[in-house]
Amino acid sequence: MKLYEELADWWPLVSPVSHYREESDEYLRLFRSAASGPLKEVLELGSGGGNNASHLKSAFKLTLVEPSEGMRKVSCELNPECEHLPGDMRTVRLGRTFDGVFVHDAIEYMTTEEDLRAALETVSVHLRPGGVTVVAPDATRESFEPGSAVEGEDGPPDADGRARSLRYLMWTLPPEPGKSYSVVHYSLVLREKDGSVRSVLDTHHYGVFSRDTWLRLFQEVGLDARLEPRTLEGHPYDTFVAVKRR
Repeated sequence: MKLYEELADWWPLVSPVSHYREESDEYLRLFRSAASGPLKEVLELGSGGGNNASHLKSAFKLTLVEPSEGMRKVSCELNPECEHLPGDMRTVRLGRTFDGVFVHDAIEYMTTEEDLRAALETVSVHLRPGGVTVVAPDATRESFEPGSAVEGEDGPPDADGRARSLRYLMWTLPPEPGKSYSVVHYSLVLREKDGSVRSVLDTHHYGVFSRDTWLRLFQEVGLDARLEPRTLEGHPYDTFVAVKRR
């Protein structure tokens, strides 16, 4: 996917770190609401550019796993004190356990039930008994809404007052009948400091599963889960909080 590969260094303008403070505070609250023991070391799977980590690292010792080298580089610059490792959330095995595991919207790239179960199995494998996971997809089947949005930011100016800028359209289509994913088209317009402009099209597939499917898969991999609906900027989200069975 171009957004996480050749365009990775544009990520701070696609999704600015300042936009994550409110939701990161909510994830911290959810972790603490379910914790019955120490909550010091936390693994994040699919950590991307490290935006959530930048707000959570003051509360936890974080280990960040992300498959994209470009996104890891962005995160390393933002979070140099965190351990960064390559890995696919379906298959990565670190050989150690954590007090908590966090998975943000990268879980949406699991487009089949088999992939989703594999990712949740990875969560379970890396949790100590009694450990807590917070998994926060952008949508379940019940909360999914098709639509479009236009966003983007201007970067900081250099000494000559020139800055890079980015704007993008995100167009989310409803899942086709019988499909477990939606197609999301990104149209990005990138303006360099010299004023040159180019456009890039990028298509992504986001898994969309029912709440019952999520809860069943958590149970199958040894995690006792509950659904935590929440609202962010007026939009409903379904978040899952689960504890590793002892």
